[in-house]
Amino acid sequence: MMGPGKEEMKYTAIVVGALETNCYLAYCEETRDCAIIDPGAQPELIFPEIYDAGFKPVMIINTHGHIDHTGANRDMKDKFGVPLLIHAADAAMLGKTQSLELSLFLAAKDSPPADKTFADGDVIRVGNCTLRVLHTPGHSPGSVSLLADEFLFSGDTLFFEGVGRTDLPGGSQKQLEASIRTKIMTLPDALLVLPGHGPHTTIGDERGNTTFLP
Repeated sequence: MMGPGKEEMKYTAIVVGALETNCYLAYCEETRDCAIIDPGAQPELIFPEIYDAGFKPVMIINTHGHIDHTGANRDMKDKFGVPLLIHAADAAMLGKTQSLELSLFLAAKDSPPADKTFADGDVIRVGNCTLRVLHTPGHSPGSVSLLADEFLFSGDTLFFEGVGRTDLPGGSQKQLEASIRTKIMTLPDALLVLPGHGPHTTIGDERGNTTFLP
């Protein structure tokens, strides 16, 4: 439920890169301010969506530090000059080459360092709308999900009928299970889940599909 003077956030999704990362433009319909979430690759696909809609980027947000979600950070930063935000626990992943082979495969650029870091419970304002940070480690130490009124950007924590892998550096199956149990599955069943890859889903649908949980 929205409070007085608070707008409902909207979003646009753009699938980018060889790993088909979902880049989201989370925006305030009234002000046209937008957050660019996980610009993983192919800035040439992201820029037209911003310009054609008349969006005004105010920040770049990474749900975590893996290169398929950060590969176009530099392009966005160079074009719009807005701050780059990530959870403190993944900030060290930015500004260094994680995998030269993967970088070439994705045509990804090294990311600039974060301008700001956030923590669990922080509220990020985009125009007259807000996103609340849920720290959901497991896929990576600093993985987050971002909660709006009607939907959740779940990064690579929860997918349609699946969950994020935990075999990469800093991954933890135990943490991932705890994150999903305590941070995500406590949300309303009707809430739309917008993952970092693949189709959207809902909390209710995934509640019945979490067979990975003992």
